[in-house]
Amino acid sequence: MTNKKPPFSVNERIMTDVIEIAELAGKVSVTSELSANPTLRRTNRIRTIYSSLAIEQNTLNLEQVTAILSGKRVLAPPKDIAEVKNAYEIYDCMNSLNPYSEDHLLKAHGIMMRGLADETGEYRSGSAGVVDNNGNVVHIGTLPRYIPRLVRELLEWTENSDFHMLIKSCVFHYEFELIHPFADGNGRMGRLWHTLLLSKWNPLFAWLPVESLIHDNQGEYYKAINLSNINGNSTAFIEFMLYVIKQALTEVSHSTITIPKSTVKDNMRWSVISKFLETHNYIQNSDVQKLLGVSPATATRILSSFAKSGQLARIRIESHWGYKGI
Repeated sequence: MTNKKPPFSVNERIMTDVIEIAELAGKVSVTSELSANPTLRRTNRIRTIYSSLAIEQNTLNLEQVTAILSGKRVLAPPKDIAEVKNAYEIYDCMNSLNPYSEDHLLKAHGIMMRGLADETGEYRSGSAGVVDNNGNVVHIGTLPRYIPRLVRELLEWTENSDFHMLIKSCVFHYEFELIHPFADGNGRMGRLWHTLLLSKWNPLFAWLPVESLIHDNQGEYYKAINLSNINGNSTAFIEFMLYVIKQALTEVSHSTITIPKSTVKDNMRWSVISKFLETHNYIQNSDVQKLLGVSPATATRILSSFAKSGQLARIRIESHWGYKGI
C-alpha cells in the first residue's frame, strides 16, 4: 500500500502557527485540572455535540441538548433527538477509538448515524455530492469503488507521516471531506476524527474541540474548503484551521479560569459514588453518609450538587428519594 502524501505545502505562516499553538497549549496550565473535573468535561462534551450538529442544521438549542442528555423529555423532531443521543454515545467512548483504524472509523459511523441513514457503518454504494445553501452542487464525492483504498491510504499516511499532528489532522479532515466516503454524516465524522487526532497529541483538545471552533466560524470554514478545492490542495484549509485553533488557545491563555478549591474533594466524592453505582441501581442519602462519613445534611448537598451538574438524576424509590447515574 502506498503512503503517498496528499497535496499541500507547508509555508512560513503554517510553521509559525504550529510553533505558537504548541507553546500556547503548554501554557494552558489548567488542562490537567479541567481534564479531571467531571462537571467541566460533561459541559464541554455537550457543547461539542451541540456545535457539530448545529452545523448540520439540527434544530435543537444548547439547553435542549443538555436536557436530552440529562434524561429529560424534550418536544422536538425525533430525528434531531436521535442525532444528539447517537453523537453523545460515540463521543463518550472517543478515548477508546484508534484514529488510524478503518474498523474504528466504520464503527463510529455506525453509531453516529444509527437509525438516521440506510447505509451506516459502511462506505456508500452510490454517488454523492455536496450542495450549498442555494442547492448548487459544489463538490462530487469519489466514485464508490475507489473509496476503501483512498480511506486506507489516508489513514496510513496520517499515522506514518513525519509532519506535526496539527498539520496532519487538518489534512486528514480536508481529504476525508473530499473523498466523502459515507452516504450521510461525512461532516460530523470528519470533525469528530479531527478532534480525535488532536486529542491523541494533546488531551487539551478533548476539552477545546474542533467542532465548537468551526461552529463559531462556519462561513469561513466553508470558504476555506472551497478555496482548497479550487487550488487543488489543502493548504488554505490548514491555514484556516490553525488560525482558529490559535485564536481559541490565545483566548483561553489570557482568560482567568478559576478552578474551585473544592474540585479535588468533589472529584474524590464522585469517584466513590460512581464506583458504588457500578454495582447498585441507585444511591441514597444514607449510602452517601456511610461511604463518605458525612452528616445527612452534607450528604443531601453532595447529591443535589451532582444532580445539578447533570451527573446524577433524582428518582423516587417508594417513600424516599434516590439518585441514579446518567
